[in-house]
Amino acid sequence: MDPLTAISPIDGRYQKKVKELSVYFSEYALIKKRVYVELMFLLELDKGDFLKIHDEFDLDDAIAVKKFEKETNHDIKAVEYFIKEKVPNDVKEFVHFGLTSEDINNLAYNLLVKEFISKLYIPKIQELIDLLLDRSQEWKSITVLARTHGQPASPTTLGKEYFIFMSRLNEQLQKIKQIKLKGKLNGATGNYNALVLAFPEKNWVDFSKNFVTKLGLDVNLITTQIEPKDTLVELFQCIKRINNIILDLNQDTWFYISLDYFSLLRKESEIGSSTMPHKVNPIDFENSEGNIKIANSLLTGFESLQVSRMQRDLSDSTMLRNIGVAFSHCMISCFSTLKGMNKLHANKKIISNDLQNHPEILTEGIQTVLRKSGKVNPYELLKELSRGKNITMDLIKDFIKNLDIDDDDKEKLLNLDPKNYIGLADKF
Repeated sequence: MDPLTAISPIDGRYQKKVKELSVYFSEYALIKKRVYVELMFLLELDKGDFLKIHDEFDLDDAIAVKKFEKETNHDIKAVEYFIKEKVPNDVKEFVHFGLTSEDINNLAYNLLVKEFISKLYIPKIQELIDLLLDRSQEWKSITVLARTHGQPASPTTLGKEYFIFMSRLNEQLQKIKQIKLKGKLNGATGNYNALVLAFPEKNWVDFSKNFVTKLGLDVNLITTQIEPKDTLVELFQCIKRINNIILDLNQDTWFYISLDYFSLLRKESEIGSSTMPHKVNPIDFENSEGNIKIANSLLTGFESLQVSRMQRDLSDSTMLRNIGVAFSHCMISCFSTLKGMNKLHANKKIISNDLQNHPEILTEGIQTVLRKSGKVNPYELLKELSRGKNITMDLIKDFIKNLDIDDDDKEKLLNLDPKNYIGLADKF
């Protein structure tokens, strides 16, 4: 398929960015993982090691499975028939023995998600965290005018603002690393009915524990026909929080660019507007924002995977097949934010000028020192001096000189300047 004919931009415009995800979320990947789980089950039953079937599984094999599915109209039964053709006759009827489709599906999906998270997602988020840490160190000494409600506020440092985003992302990433996806193997309604009937002397609970654990998942022993997806949804919710932090980062950076605090490194061949030649747009941050909104919409929808009528319904089937779509948009957003962050150049002069043009931000510190000195209504005094007015540093210094306060405090206030009124911002 030519990318230009793709319906989804994931398989079209953005295909190069997310092609690695097909290893985890394509139909081929799902079929291959189902084959793996079935073969591991045979091995656990002590019916022989046939993992070579999985190791050599290729696209032609997947096509063969799909041919069976066309006849059976059942995707797991198609995998069973495919394997039966490749194992000895005395093993055939132990393929998918006593199991239900969900025993295979829940394990296959959760293994694929786990592998994606560890091999692609965590390293990409870590890359963004590392870049933010580098930028926070690079910009550590740049005092910048803070803005609360969009209005000038007590100064901070540019480095500290990006250190916050780094810290928030790192905290959520540690939470993701602690999430243990669960799997189940206990039959059609979660009671091992057929397995116990066939081999009542076997401890199927221990079998289930050992099997699921060997696969690399935590075992869930108390289920209906389906594994209830609680830990999977917990993962989705954590990823949504990461997305929202990146969205917050995108929007703040967008505003800094609009204030000319940052300029964007230019590529001569690129065009920012079809009609305004001067423009260099923050398109990477905007692209990331859009992809996050799509991803979070899907991840929110996936939370209903926790709900299934009685012992089982198939409302989850299509949703599970779209997990890779949500994760693709997550990855695209991360790529875009990384690309945008690497284009940023701090305009120190513009940042400094804006800071010096708002000396009124010092009134917070002044009224606080006056409170310490026991002055009556210092907040109201500074409010009368500054609120809604364009005041200057000279006016502020004259005000301080006329204060009846301790000489040390007066000297401290006279030395106060927007660029050094940063508290501990440069200590983070």
